[in-house]
Amino acid sequence: MALEQNQEARNWGMIAHLSSLVGFIIPFGNIIGPLIVWLVKKDEMPFVDEQGKESLNFQISVFIYAVISGILTLVVIGLLMLLALGIFWLVFAIIAGIKAGQGESYRYPLTIRLLK
Repeated sequence: MALEQNQEARNWGMIAHLSSLVGFIIPFGNIIGPLIVWLVKKDEMPFVDEQGKESLNFQISVFIYAVISGILTLVVIGLLMLLALGIFWLVFAIIAGIKAGQGESYRYPLTIRLLK
C-alpha cells in the first residue's frame, strides 16, 4: 500500500528497518537500533511510528526463532534453521528498508506482533 510520505519520514522509516543491521557489529543491535529510531521519532512522524514498531516486532520474532533454533542444534536441525533464519532476516530487513524508503508501509512475514 503506497502512502504519500515526505522525504524525511521515508528516510527515518528506512533507517528504522536498516538500523537492525547493526546487529552484525553490536550484540542485540538488531533490536537496539530500531528501538532508538522508534523512540526518538514515533511522536513526530506516524509513518516512522508504524514502521518502527513493525521492525521491532520482526527483530523480536527473529530473536525468539533464533533461541528456538539454538536449542534445536542439540538435534542438528537447528544449525540449518539458524543459517536459513540469518538469510531470511538479512533479506527481509533490506526489502523492508527499500520499501520504506519508497514511502510504502511494509509488513514482515512470520512476525509476532507484540507492539500494536
